Amino acid sequence: MRTVPALRAQVRLRPMVDADVDGVLVLDALVHPTVWSPEFMRSQLGLPESRTNLVAELEGCLVGHAALYVVADEGHVTSVAVAPDHQRMGIGRVLLAALCRDAERRGLVAMTLEVRVSNAAAIALYRGFGFAPSGVRPGYYADDGEDALIMWIHDVGESDFKARVDEAVGHG
Repeated sequence: MRTVPALRAQVRLRPMVDADVDGVLVLDALVHPTVWSPEFMRSQLGLPESRTNLVAELEGCLVGHAALYVVADEGHVTSVAVAPDHQRMGIGRVLLAALCRDAERRGLVAMTLEVRVSNAAAIALYRGFGFAPSGVRPGYYADDGEDALIMWIHDVGESDFKARVDEAVGHG
């Protein structure tokens, strides 16, 4: 298993472009019961003032992606996905750190997300960045009716936030 610091040097993050959409949807189908439509995904790429869409590449292969939706002074993490054969290698951590840094760069004050209550690994990842549970959305996931845990960070832009992000990816 590779370590996060070693991966940090190898994982290439870049903005998602139209040519990535089909590959991202294939990746999503491996990790999510339902996926966004190609049309919806492409529509998000045309809204850079309120959307951040990143892809992660390792050795030239698409291994993950992440998305942030900006509403006023808050960011909503809409996706963090890593190919199954590359999970637990720190790629999700690198992607989430990039979204956090983007939120800070945009001057946002808070971030939120929903995560399946059964996804202990993702919940642990989000907690490592300072996301804290704030409630549950019953029956949120249409595919199976699973509940979503709502998580928030309310100190984006403060020194504690930056320190947590750096520590989460091994910079601290």
